[in-house]
Amino acid sequence: MTVSAADVEAPESVVLLREYFAEMTARYIGRKPTDSEIESAMAEDPSADLSGDTGRFLVARENGRAVGCVGLRHHDEHTGELTRMFVVKPSRGQGLGVSLLRAAERAAVELGMRAIRLDTRGDLVEARKLYAANGYEEIEPYSDALYADHWFEKRW
Repeated sequence: MTVSAADVEAPESVVLLREYFAEMTARYIGRKPTDSEIESAMAEDPSADLSGDTGRFLVARENGRAVGCVGLRHHDEHTGELTRMFVVKPSRGQGLGVSLLRAAERAAVELGMRAIRLDTRGDLVEARKLYAANGYEEIEPYSDALYADHWFEKRW
C-alpha cells in the first residue's frame, strides 16, 4: 500500500470523494442517498482547497487501485485541518486509516504546520476511535461546522 499526493480533481480522486460523500450522507439520513443528494453535499462542501498552496489531497493505493483518501487544508498559519478521511469498504480493517493519518501528519510537517485539527460527527464512532488512539485529543469547538459534534487536535 502506498499513500501519495494527488490532484483533488483527478478522476480517481473524484470517485473517492463521491464515495465519501455518499457514505457520509447515507449515514446521516439513514438510507441510500440519491445522486442529487450526493451532488448537493459535494457542492455544499467543496474540496478545491485541498491542493496547491491551500492544502493537500492524499490517496492510498493497493496494487495501483485507489482505496482511500484524506485531505489537509490550512486552518491558520501553523494549524492544519484534516478532512475527507475515507477508506473504501473492502479495504477497511487493514490499517489504512492509520497509514492515511500518518501521511497527513507528514504532509502537515512539510507545510510548516505544528498541529492538526478536525471535526467529526457523533455517529462516526470508528473515526473518533481512530483519532483518539493516535494522539488526537478532544477540544472545544473551533468552528461552527453544521454537522460537527466532536472536535479533535494533535500538536507536535
